[in-house]
Amino acid sequence: MALVVDGNEIETTATGFLADINAWNEEVAKTIAGEEGVELTERHWDLINYLREEFINNGGNQPNNRAILKAMSDKWGSKISSKELYDLFPGNPSKQAGQIGGLPESRRKGGY
Repeated sequence: MALVVDGNEIETTATGFLADINAWNEEVAKTIAGEEGVELTERHWDLINYLREEFINNGGNQPNNRAILKAMSDKWGSKISSKELYDLFPGNPSKQAGQIGGLPESRRKGGY
């Protein structure tokens, strides 16, 4: 499969994740988000950037929903609920945000 962004073809896996993390940029993210029906806001970008930071700078770590809840609560200055994360990324926050962020598909099971 492939994704076309600004006239460039970017290879994806059969499940829609980027084949090469280095092919990612904000335009790629916006294109994937559009296909997923997600309109990106500042909070979406906070979560996407957090997941990318964890993966790239923390040995391939892909945080689960519990870790995301804690990190975003700290970042946004108030305790948030799982529902708030699912309002942002209805397709599962850790997986859908990771996909939009150009990360490999998580093989982890469950949200906790």
